[in-house]
Amino acid sequence: MYHIPGKKIGVTRNLNTRVTLIQGYKEGEYEVLEQSEDIDYISDREIELQKSYGYKVDRQKYNNLIKLNKMKVNVTESTTTFPVPKEKLKGRLMDNIGLKWEHPEFGEFELNEDSIEWILRNSVTSMFNNKRCFIYNKALAEFCKSIDVSSEYLSKNTLLTGSLSANTQIPTVITKTKKVKQLKIFKKIRSWATSRGLYVSGDPITQYVKLQEEAGELAQALLKDDQPEVIDAIGDMVVVLTNLAHQRGVSIEQCINDAYKVISKRKGKMINGTFVKETL
Repeated sequence: MYHIPGKKIGVTRNLNTRVTLIQGYKEGEYEVLEQSEDIDYISDREIELQKSYGYKVDRQKYNNLIKLNKMKVNVTESTTTFPVPKEKLKGRLMDNIGLKWEHPEFGEFELNEDSIEWILRNSVTSMFNNKRCFIYNKALAEFCKSIDVSSEYLSKNTLLTGSLSANTQIPTVITKTKKVKQLKIFKKIRSWATSRGLYVSGDPITQYVKLQEEAGELAQALLKDDQPEVIDAIGDMVVVLTNLAHQRGVSIEQCINDAYKVISKRKGKMINGTFVKETL
């Protein structure tokens, strides 16, 4: 049970999703009042504290609301249909995080931050009932596969790095701990973009234009030998690329994985400060 001072008291199973991603409150702007595994107790306690603090009292108790929000999806060979119009889909999906369903060919699907973002971008309103929308199972399966491959790659492999200069060396191997942090960073970027509607209202072309702007800033920083600005520009470019990849239905981790598979097999030599690959 959480408390947003001066605003409301509520109950949720996922604090980050409900309070931060959906309502926009950061850590420090809310407090946790109580925690309990007894849904009936916490539901009664929420109403009690709402009255005590003088806030608006919910018409439905949390335990009853959970039962109402439990979504039944209709799975066919080609599609999965959600019993809710597209404009209300985000809230219902967020309320059902952790929901799983089976497909005879593609196996198990689960609602999590990644799959919800994909569903919101790719769902289509039913032509037979505008209060329902659906997604194509094969497309979702391909997206989930790209996420799984990225996670597996980052947990089992190492990323090689070079040197900053002749005198300043950086480690040649990033450890497993570092790789996990990188994956979390990309997830944070995607969560940030989701909370601001970038994946619903934005598009890859706009992100590409943004990438060119950031590349221009990087060029200026390099010409001025301004290291803080170089770092800032490179970081901005990574953020833009992360979002562009996601808008195209693939993860930035998968793009890095595929690129590394190619460059790791290349042979060549340095010529005038540039690595030139061998040609057959």
